Amino acid sequence: MAEHESLEFGKADFVLLDNVSMEEFMSNLKLRFEKGRIYSYIGEVVVSVNPYRAMNIYGRDTIEQYKGRELYERPPHLFAIADAAYKAMKRRNKDTCIVISGESGAGKTEASKYIMQYIAAITNPNQRAEVERVKNMLLKSNCVLEAFGNAKTNRNDNSSRFGKYMDINFDFKGDPIGGHINNYLLEKVKACHKVCVILVFHQLLKGAPDSLLRSLHIQRDPTAYNYIKVGGQIKSGINDGADFKAVADAMKVIGFTGDEIQTVYKILATILHLGNLTFGVDGDVTLIENTKLVSVIRELLSTKEENVEKALLYRTVATGRDVIEKQHTTQEASYGRDALAKAMYERLFCWIVGRINDIIEVKNYDARVHGKNTVIGVLDIYGFEIFQNNSFEQFCINYCNEKLQQLFIQLVLKQEQEEYQREGIPWKHIDYFNNQIIVDLVEQQHKGIFSVLDEACMNVGKVTDEVFLQGLNGKLAKHAHYTSRKLSPTDKSLEFDRDFRIRHYAGDVVYSVVGFIDKNKDTLFQDFKRLLYNSSNPVLKGMWPEGKLSITEVTKRPLTAATLFKNSMISLVENLACKEPYYVRCIKPNDVKSPLLFEQERCRHQVEYLGLLENVRVRRAGFAYRQTYPRFLQRYKMISEFTWPNHDLPSDKDAVKRLLQGCGFDHDVAYGKTKVFIRTPRTLFSLEEQRVEMVQRIVLFLQKVWRGTIARMRYRRMRAALVILQAYRRYKVKSYIREVNRRFKNVRSMKDYGRHVKWPTPPKVLRKFEDALRSIYNRWWAWTLIKGLSPEEALQVRAKVASLEALKGQRADLGLQRAWEGNYLVSGWDSPDTASSFTLVSSELQRKDKFMRVLFSCNVRKINRFHKAEDRAVLITDRHLYKMDPLKQYKPMKSIPLYNVTGLSVSPGKDQLVVFHTKDSRDLVVCLQGMVPANESRIGELVGTLLSHFKR
Repeated sequence: MAEHESLEFGKADFVLLDNVSMEEFMSNLKLRFEKGRIYSYIGEVVVSVNPYRAMNIYGRDTIEQYKGRELYERPPHLFAIADAAYKAMKRRNKDTCIVISGESGAGKTEASKYIMQYIAAITNPNQRAEVERVKNMLLKSNCVLEAFGNAKTNRNDNSSRFGKYMDINFDFKGDPIGGHINNYLLEKVKACHKVCVILVFHQLLKGAPDSLLRSLHIQRDPTAYNYIKVGGQIKSGINDGADFKAVADAMKVIGFTGDEIQTVYKILATILHLGNLTFGVDGDVTLIENTKLVSVIRELLSTKEENVEKALLYRTVATGRDVIEKQHTTQEASYGRDALAKAMYERLFCWIVGRINDIIEVKNYDARVHGKNTVIGVLDIYGFEIFQNNSFEQFCINYCNEKLQQLFIQLVLKQEQEEYQREGIPWKHIDYFNNQIIVDLVEQQHKGIFSVLDEACMNVGKVTDEVFLQGLNGKLAKHAHYTSRKLSPTDKSLEFDRDFRIRHYAGDVVYSVVGFIDKNKDTLFQDFKRLLYNSSNPVLKGMWPEGKLSITEVTKRPLTAATLFKNSMISLVENLACKEPYYVRCIKPNDVKSPLLFEQERCRHQVEYLGLLENVRVRRAGFAYRQTYPRFLQRYKMISEFTWPNHDLPSDKDAVKRLLQGCGFDHDVAYGKTKVFIRTPRTLFSLEEQRVEMVQRIVLFLQKVWRGTIARMRYRRMRAALVILQAYRRYKVKSYIREVNRRFKNVRSMKDYGRHVKWPTPPKVLRKFEDALRSIYNRWWAWTLIKGLSPEEALQVRAKVASLEALKGQRADLGLQRAWEGNYLVSGWDSPDTASSFTLVSSELQRKDKFMRVLFSCNVRKINRFHKAEDRAVLITDRHLYKMDPLKQYKPMKSIPLYNVTGLSVSPGKDQLVVFHTKDSRDLVVCLQGMVPANESRIGELVGTLLSHFKR
């Protein structure tokens, strides 16, 4: 069962339909077409519906998806059937073939190209040059044969007008080494038909360079030529100009010489010119009305002008030793002209096929040396056809399909029977329509339609199509599958003396006998053969070897077209019967080339013609599905606890039995030697539903396990990264500490105690630590300096530190570089004359207020509340702040206990303004006065002294 397609797209395999009926079949086919699924299976048969649009399902990615896969492992596709045929050929050393059939426009030609493309893509993995050359020639041959064998019609832009069977030869490694092409029933009438035209004519007119057209005496307008006038007006999406170049390049790649290609163009041009020849009458003489064309044809055929004119107007007849030239009537001349055009085209096509075969056939291959030469055959042949006016060609085509359908049913039944016997499953007889009776109706010796036709053609005298119909009525009057108006007088759908009906396997078809005799005789006057044989062009001469016979030479009667076709069909069927066949059945969904329209009735007829429902019934007569035990377990083992994830039973067969018994399906299955057989599709769909349910649970479980695994892997990676990071950090920290220790090892013996030592750059993680370390070092350095100072020096250092901390960045002149006197009024810095007076007052205050030490004294300018300045002095002890009058022998004017002082404000300028803030808000505002070394301010000293005192 094909994977990756849900039931919303319908049943991928028609064998799995719930009810085998035409309605169910058509409903499923339509659903898949509308959902864009153009391929389906009937067992191992591919049903292909022409999508009439480009589909992105043939690229390299798709090829890789199907390479080496089994049919059921991927959705239905041409590549699957191509791979199955290739595997059977390579693995089992068996010759295989792929039979592609369907009506015109169903997509047979495209299907054969995609199959060739797939085989070319999966072979020669080592890119051997010779194998690549062979692959290229095989692919290019398709291009050439399409141009010369396909036609543009109202129904199809690329309609095959011949059946083609190509054998591709492979060496023991499975690489292509050559091939051979057989063609069947080229509809040469289409070369000069009024409603279609062979592609190469359009390509020549639209794509050839002007110089070539001038040399061929033709113009680009297709309506200028009678044979292709109407066909040239058919609309299509084909780029004839690009195709002409592609075909010319392909012929060169295959190995056609320049002279051969030029001859091909001349023959095509000759056919176009022949179609424009007209005949008239002058008395009793038949004349060519446009004689200029005769000289053009003479030039193109490299022969004499008089010989061309004579062959067109006269027929040479030998009666014993006498030779008579019989003049044609205008009707006979026109018939001869058309016969010549058709014969030339047929010979050209057969010569091209033969030339390709000469080049691509395997040469110098010895099986004893190179191993067995195996073959894959690809048959692209016309399907069953029913038209309003069915001619000789349709009769042959439908006979061909009868033969192939007979082979198809026989081989399918044979394969089924052989598989059942091989697996030990009882075989029951299957009723089916055996169309051997219709095949015999056509080809039986002495009684068949072909025999009656040949017999009529051999009669002496004027033989008409009506005589042939009378012969059929006489010999087949009692046949159940034949009738005519004479045998069924009341059947008004048949015309007297014209129609007969055959009941084919695909339905009743009415044929008109008009043209049967002429087409079967396929008469071409010997004069034309001698004309072409006597050409000075060696390529053209080689196409007509029978032209060398003299006029009086007696030859055997040539085989008729019907006999030749019958023999080729018998040979083809024998060839296919000895190979393992694979089938592609192509269906045309509508006549307007729409990618959206599915015409139910038209498709129903094609399903009947192709025998698809019959095929389903044969396949379903026994068991609808079968699969080997290992592959069945691989797909369904998750359904049973006994088989998931692996079983411990003696064999896969026992495991499958246990699985199906557990599901309750044991009654609907049979167990072969290597395969399990399931009778009804419902059992298989039930298994699929259980599988889908279990797969969802398994997926969730796997997702959980996988996510846990990913989380653990991520955790381990993170932990490992953390360990590495921690180790690296420790290394960096240790390295930094060791470096700091090395640089500061002898710092005590240095003159500046290490102030000149440069600190190493710390790692990022230790930047804060470095700040702390620097702080410790600075404290140690400061302590080392301070520990040798006297108590007075130590007090002064503490005061300077306090001043620096308070005023750093606020004032520039803190006086840190000089010694701080503190008691400036005693030292005589400010007023040497009054120092003694201040000393006396200070001593008196010390006895009175019991202070221990003078912190600061200085002359100031006091600013009162009326903004007036007065000279004053301040004395600050460890207990009081005194305001004094220097003009009155430093008489104390005000005493403020230090505990009442709440703060101190100073100005950033040079005025040395100081504000002492008190609890009673009666602040003291003064400006310090007096000179110190370097004219430095005393504010820093005042602030530092007071702060250090309060800190103590």
